[in-house]
Amino acid sequence: MSIQEQQLHIVFLPYMAPGHMMPMMDIARAFATLGNTKATIITTPTNASRFATTTTRDTDNSGSRKITFLTISLPLKEVGLPEGCENLVSVSTRETTFKLIRAIDMLQPKLETILFDTRPDCIVSDYLYPWTVEVAASLGIPRLAFSGSSFFNNCVSYNLERYRVRPDRVDDPFTVPNLPDEVILTRSQLQDHGKTKTNFNELFERLKKAERGSFGVIMNSFYGLESNYVDYFRNGVGIKSWGIGPLFMLNRHTLEDKLERGDKSSIFDLDKCLHWLDSKTANSVLYICFGSLSRFTKAQLSEMASAFMDSGCYFIWVLGKVMKSHNNNNNNNNNNNNNDQESDDEEEQEEEYWLPDWFEGNNNDERGLVIKGWAPQLLILEHRAIGGFLTHCGWNSVLEGVCAGVPLITWPLFADQFYNEKLVTQVIKIGVEVGNMVWKTWAVDETEVVEKRKIMEAIKRVMGGGEEGEELRRKVKKFSGLAKKAVEQGGSSYNDFNDLLKAINMHKYDKIMLKE
Repeated sequence: MSIQEQQLHIVFLPYMAPGHMMPMMDIARAFATLGNTKATIITTPTNASRFATTTTRDTDNSGSRKITFLTISLPLKEVGLPEGCENLVSVSTRETTFKLIRAIDMLQPKLETILFDTRPDCIVSDYLYPWTVEVAASLGIPRLAFSGSSFFNNCVSYNLERYRVRPDRVDDPFTVPNLPDEVILTRSQLQDHGKTKTNFNELFERLKKAERGSFGVIMNSFYGLESNYVDYFRNGVGIKSWGIGPLFMLNRHTLEDKLERGDKSSIFDLDKCLHWLDSKTANSVLYICFGSLSRFTKAQLSEMASAFMDSGCYFIWVLGKVMKSHNNNNNNNNNNNNNDQESDDEEEQEEEYWLPDWFEGNNNDERGLVIKGWAPQLLILEHRAIGGFLTHCGWNSVLEGVCAGVPLITWPLFADQFYNEKLVTQVIKIGVEVGNMVWKTWAVDETEVVEKRKIMEAIKRVMGGGEEGEELRRKVKKFSGLAKKAVEQGGSSYNDFNDLLKAINMHKYDKIMLKE
């Protein structure tokens, strides 16, 4: 059998959060389009249901399904979580987040057994599963780590650790050493494990060790967006990698794909939303979305609502869940001192989404639309009326904004988001900062309120019709064109994808030859 004729079976192991699962699904779909490749995704039943209709549409003409789900149940009862709580988007407090992470960790023995029984030709593992390195080594197959972030983020993290940058004062700006560009951060914007020793330092050491022990790293990015950092990561950091993004552009996307990307949309009347956008002039609508995990206090939501109403521009606001804590009550009812647990539970059930009464009364469909829950972000961003994107700087959102040719207003909160912001605002210069300065450990943690004034200033810079906004729009449209070229035949991502496929095939072929 020649290398080209051999069948490949690739198992995908995504972490259970939307920002991790969506790009992993895109990789699986891309491999499954190949005639000799089978893709199996291991996840829980609820998470599999999020993508079931998408994979059904990928069924080929013979009725053969190229992507299959192998489902495994989380030990929810053992950690004190309710049925169906199988994704980080389902948790709203730090305590429930810890419980779900614990439940996911407890799956390791079962997942190892499945992998040994399945005996795939390759494992594509989220980097948060470092133990898959040992499994792959035992099976004699490649383990590809999937990094859902940018090359830039990885280079910043590497150099901060390598050069032990630790500013004494939280507000003092400093330059990250030895990068291709001047990148300025403050201590307050560093992740906790980069400031001091925490419980997560050991985990991150394991993740870095697993990264270096892998066959290589798959990156959801493209060369034209951050070429200096692709080269630096491969040559300076010394990690073998393939940049095959933007991953969502690797596959055909019907209207249904865009509407249901990641989950069922919360928009019940899509025609109404599109008709509303159609009635607006080009670049006149601000799209606002902070991803699926971010939480805000009532005080912060009030500042946002006031800023959006007084900004003078139209908007679509994807409203996340309000932060659930006594502080929210205290912002509005200082005399509420009830500490009864039953009352807490009732409040948590009632206050999933919240807006001030004055906003609900004054806002109407003419000024802005509010979407509570999941939104078809790709579909909205691609509309000609969208002129700006206020984002938390999750990497998927950054890429989707870039590909749609929409300038960004950056409001990072946690994870890699502050580093992504610096790529956007200081390196490729396609966005402006709102000015949030404090990284938080958890999506549900409270931070200082960003004032209405700062929010409005950033909106005006992008949406106000001035020279700065037009220059940002010109630059981002250039990167949008480069993204499309990257996934076309002969483009950087197209070539990297084919090189990756060849490397997996060659590894299997060599293994067969050794046995013979």
